[in-house]
Formats: sequence, structure tokens, C-alpha cells
Amino acid sequence: MPKKPIIVFEGIEGSGKSYHINNVARYLKKKKINFVQIREPGGNKNSEKIRKLILSNKSKFNKNTDLLLYLSARSENIEIIKKNLGKKIILIDRFVDSTIAYQHYGMGVNINFIKMINDFLLKGINVNFTFLNIVNPINMKKRLSKRKILNRYDKFDQIFYKRVQLGFLKILKKNPKKYMKIDSNLDIKENKKLILNKIDNLI
Repeated sequence: MPKKPIIVFEGIEGSGKSYHINNVARYLKKKKINFVQIREPGGNKNSEKIRKLILSNKSKFNKNTDLLLYLSARSENIEIIKKNLGKKIILIDRFVDSTIAYQHYGMGVNINFIKMINDFLLKGINVNFTFLNIVNPINMKKRLSKRKILNRYDKFDQIFYKRVQLGFLKILKKNPKKYMKIDSNLDIKENKKLILNKIDNLI
């Protein structure tokens, strides 16, 4: 494991992934450890423009267009990753696993097509460790209800989110050593400690 790893936070809506990645960012900043933090969709200026298009409640795309927009945003972020690879810790809020979980397991897009484009874009860039945050439907609904604004991906039905979360768990089972499952239904303070302890081990 490199001392400047790529660390990804994955999970469905309301799973706490963004909360925990921001907490890790604050922790690293406090310790004066160099890092870069990006999100998907989003990241650089162009990726953020694509993010607004993807998540807009006015947008209506078919599943293949959705996939290609996400991968377009990723394409714009690759330069950020390449620039900092091995020099800084790279924190990413959603990455390749989200594409497979949402677009393949959730929407049914051909997984080989997804992997082909991902492989072309990443060219050997590999995630070193992933925190997979899971949540039950009751807590997910509670958390989403507290959001002032819901985007397009916050409004799918529970069957869709169930498929996506099961997809994430299937991905984890293929390479469990590179993942830590975080049960966000449990005490948030305990999960924070669990994650930060693992971060210390990783870096």
C-alpha cells in the first residue's frame, strides 16, 4: 500500500459517505498531511458543469446517456488524479464502483461496456482502498427528508436503491481486502473512529 493512496468513499444516497470523506479531509488538514479531494460527478470546473446537468431535476436522459455523462466527468478528473498520484493522498467521493453499482446493477447497462471505457480512461490507475457505506431504507428516507434540495438521483424508488446497494456489496465480495464496510445505521461517532483508525493505518 503506497503512503499516498487513492481512497474512495462509496455508498447510496443517505449512507453518510460525504460526511465521512469530509471528516477525513478535516483530519488530514489538521495533521498537515497533503491531500486532494474530488467528487464524482464533479471535481474540476468542467466536471462540475457536467454534474449540474446530470443531477438537475429538469434532466431526463436514457441510461446510456447517463453513463456517458458520468464517464465524461471522470475523463475531466483524470488529469487531477495523474497530477497528484504518488504525491498527495487522493480522496474521492464516488468513483468506478459507483458507475458499476448504479449504471450496471441499478440501470442494467452492459458491464463490459462500462469496464471498457473505464479502463481506457484510467490507464492503470487503481484505487488502493474503499470505504463502502451502507444504510437501511428507513434511515435513508429520514436523511433525505432533511435535505433542503433533492437532486434527480435522490428521487429514485427504493427498489432501485436496493439493487444499487446489493451491487456495491457484490463488488466488495470480489476483493474484500481492499474494502471496509461501514454500517451507517450504527453510531456515527463509532464509525468516525473506525474510519480514522483505518486512515492512520493506510497512510
